Amino acid sequence: MRIAYLDCFSGVSGDMFLGALVDAGVPARLLEDTVAALNIGARLEISKVNRSGITATKLDVLVSDALGGEEKDSPREAGGHSHPHSDHAHHDPGHSHPHGHDEKGGDSRHSHRGLKQIREIIRQAAIGESAKATALAIFEALGSAEAKIHNLEIEKVHFHEVGAVDALVDIVCAAVGAEALGVDEIVCSALNVGSGTVKCAHGTLPVPAPATLELLKGASVYSSGVQAELVTPTGAAIVKTLVKRFATFPEMKIEKSGYGAGTHDFPGHANVLRLTIGEAQTGSAAKTLQETITVLEANLDDMNPQVFGYVLDRLLEEGALDVFGLPVQMKKNRPGMLLTVLCKPEDVVKLTGLIFRETTTLGVREREEKRRILARKWIMVGTRWGKIRLKVASMNGTVTNYAPEYEDCRKIAAAHGVPLKSVMQEAVQEYLSCENQKR
Repeated sequence: MRIAYLDCFSGVSGDMFLGALVDAGVPARLLEDTVAALNIGARLEISKVNRSGITATKLDVLVSDALGGEEKDSPREAGGHSHPHSDHAHHDPGHSHPHGHDEKGGDSRHSHRGLKQIREIIRQAAIGESAKATALAIFEALGSAEAKIHNLEIEKVHFHEVGAVDALVDIVCAAVGAEALGVDEIVCSALNVGSGTVKCAHGTLPVPAPATLELLKGASVYSSGVQAELVTPTGAAIVKTLVKRFATFPEMKIEKSGYGAGTHDFPGHANVLRLTIGEAQTGSAAKTLQETITVLEANLDDMNPQVFGYVLDRLLEEGALDVFGLPVQMKKNRPGMLLTVLCKPEDVVKLTGLIFRETTTLGVREREEKRRILARKWIMVGTRWGKIRLKVASMNGTVTNYAPEYEDCRKIAAAHGVPLKSVMQEAVQEYLSCENQKR
């Protein structure tokens, strides 16, 4: 099993992650093409820098000034990292902000982008569907954290124009670049979060910033005492979405490594993120992955059964990991259904609200459980009717299961008037043919 290890002894930010990807061999052109595909008036500037004796790759996002046609660097915080979305998240519950300048001296007349607009930009970009899904998941994690901190609905979290461009580039390039690594699992060290305070639009905040702290739930963290913000919200969102587990340096046969640089050069402290790629050794690879999920349950005995299927579909659309129903015998011998939803902890509030709105239940039970999962990845296979995603699961570096994505097959079958089973069979045959050619 091929794995990547993130060594976050100086924290992590979006630009550091991208720098480490390029330094470890992800083609710079791939990320540059990804930025161009977003069509948001930005481009990458890539350079080599020295951080306390370590040569690392530095990525800067240059944004076209909509007012003057000039390019300017995206916002950088005093701590030395690219901040995810200028001054953390600006939330705007429907009121326009006055013209003028923000606290960094920048023009605040730029518009604000909400998650709806950001989702649309990502969906329209000419990048792979699996990378789009990953980028959307990272942005959802970021938005959920900001929404919770500021007591807002997630759709009312807005990002300042320049900061939104910076975050879009960091997050979408992180999704594309991580996929290009071709690894089965990303493992992460404990995160050095830094210390002190950071200035943002909401005032002076402690390090780690509230949104960052929310995103780091379940992660291993510490502070070495460096007076700076070492983990940004964007960096935390990337780690939360891409990393499967936290551990010390895993047993692996090293293939290559790369270093991504932060902006600031701290005396006696190498402000870099190290990415190491290699083949996990047998003892390490034999372990399955473990994650914490939330289980939501509700008993339903007085609801139109036609609504039940609709509710299951809506829950899956809103991010549930799995949904199912079981027939049960309830009080007064009434037949009913037990609705069970598996979801990420950060989606509990959203999905619980949906259950209350769409069903007749008066209560939803909630509990956290640990589950072990196989390493899995998405690959794209071509058929005579079009491309289809196929999920591949592996253990000990050996493929244990593979299956074409049902929705992709269903759409193709309907569009071309061919049996669904024929589409699924051809997708599997194409996958097996590609695997045999590799051997």
